[in-house]
Amino acid sequence: MQLGRNCPQSSTGLVYGRRTRAGRRSTIWSLALYSSVDVGRRPPQPSGSEAEFLEVGVGTGISLPGYSSQNRIIGIDLSAEMLCKAQRRVAGLSLTNVEKLEVMDAEHLSFADASFDVVVANHVISTVPNPEAALDECARMLRPGGEMILLSRIGADAGLRHLVERLLQPIVCRLGWRAEFRWDRFVRWTEGRTDVRLIERRPMPPFGHFSLLRFVKFEQGAGASAPQTGGFAADRTCNCQRGMLR
Repeated sequence: MQLGRNCPQSSTGLVYGRRTRAGRRSTIWSLALYSSVDVGRRPPQPSGSEAEFLEVGVGTGISLPGYSSQNRIIGIDLSAEMLCKAQRRVAGLSLTNVEKLEVMDAEHLSFADASFDVVVANHVISTVPNPEAALDECARMLRPGGEMILLSRIGADAGLRHLVERLLQPIVCRLGWRAEFRWDRFVRWTEGRTDVRLIERRPMPPFGHFSLLRFVKFEQGAGASAPQTGGFAADRTCNCQRGMLR
């Protein structure tokens, strides 16, 4: 396992470590139902099922122990100090399947196209300056049949929650979150692509203020008509709803 920078001493990881712990772990548990991730609640995977995962915004590495030891994991984050905490976690837990932790910008990933089977991004998309650019980069990383799995803050369109979010915006913006980040941004991004399809959206803790989103990658231009066969999107019971983007 590699980390390419010295570890500065800072408390940057405090908020994104403790306050998002439940959501990150819930995402990993959810992945166990659909992808090659093991949190002790599923049968052993068959031999030859090793997959390559990229976690964008891996932070302090809270989610890393949840991945199956059969899979290869690379984590990236913009914060070197949080990656240092992740490195200590990896070493302390002997997570030999974590191959690399690297400082990198989610909007400018340095990996080659189609490098990974699954891309995971927890609490990232609604915090970066250009969310659509980060989504494009995550999609670029995927091989056909692969999945992009996001845990994201999505603002309410109306009602009491919408009012509360507007009142809290001056506070949550200090955490890097946008209360006004709406679902229609994901809709527009997906509609603008021919190689990505949304296959699931569901609320996650705490209190459903975050959503788990799953996208599948197809060959260019095949997304609108390709059946869900093969790859990581094959034959899963996921309570998907047709017309979810409408």
